[in-house]
Amino acid sequence: MVKVQEIPIKQIRRPLYRQNDQAKVAALMDSIAEVGLQEPIDVLEVDGEYYGFSGCHRYEACSRLGQETILCRVRRAPKSVLQRHLA
Repeated sequence: MVKVQEIPIKQIRRPLYRQNDQAKVAALMDSIAEVGLQEPIDVLEVDGEYYGFSGCHRYEACSRLGQETILCRVRRAPKSVLQRHLA
C-alpha cells in the first residue's frame, strides 16, 4: 500500500550518491518556490526509517530552498527490498 504524506527532509536517508544536474535543480527551485512541489518523491519505509532512491533533483531543490518537509509517496517494505536497492 502506498500513501502520500509530508516527511521531514532530515528523516530521509539517501544511501546512494548521485551527481545532480545543477541547472535542473535551479529550474526546479524556481518552480517549487512559485507553485510548490507538484510531484511527490518516492521513499521506502523500512522499520520506521525512510530511504529515498529517486527524486534526487526534487529532493535537492527542496533542501536548498530550506523546506523542512517534502511530499513523499511512501511504500512500506521489508529489509530484503532495501537490500536489493543497495546491491
